[in-house]
Amino acid sequence: MGNKRKQIEMSEEEIQAFLDEERVAIVTSFGPRGWPHSMPLWYVVHDGKIRSWTFRKSQKVKNLERDPRATVLVEAGYDSYPELRGVMYETEAVIHDDMDTIVEYGLASAKRYAPGGGEPSPEMVEAFKAQAPKRVVIDFQPVHEVSWDHRKLGGVY
Repeated sequence: MGNKRKQIEMSEEEIQAFLDEERVAIVTSFGPRGWPHSMPLWYVVHDGKIRSWTFRKSQKVKNLERDPRATVLVEAGYDSYPELRGVMYETEAVIHDDMDTIVEYGLASAKRYAPGGGEPSPEMVEAFKAQAPKRVVIDFQPVHEVSWDHRKLGGVY
């Protein structure tokens, strides 16, 4: 039978391609009462790490200031079990509040999420820049990684 876990692991190149293809990460932090608090976030990959931004006063920022541990999940193929693939990171979150980092992320995000995958419109760039003073950037530093690609099993479980 063999170890299916090893068989479905993605290589670093496969993980990078997967993260480039997908658009939403589910980030789970610990809420004020200790319960998991999961929220979807857009992201970019920066220096091999998931990077996102959110509003400075958001609950997830408060959670991460109190306890920087977070789980980040990106998955796809939920319509069919044989198509499931994803990557999950246990991370230490680092919050950046300097304007240069925030604007840099905003521009990278505008480019990544531009309609049709092209260059962002000047209006989109200005909208992202206008949001920057209200935002922080979060780098999710991986501590542990698990990946899976059920397509590698060829439908045999």
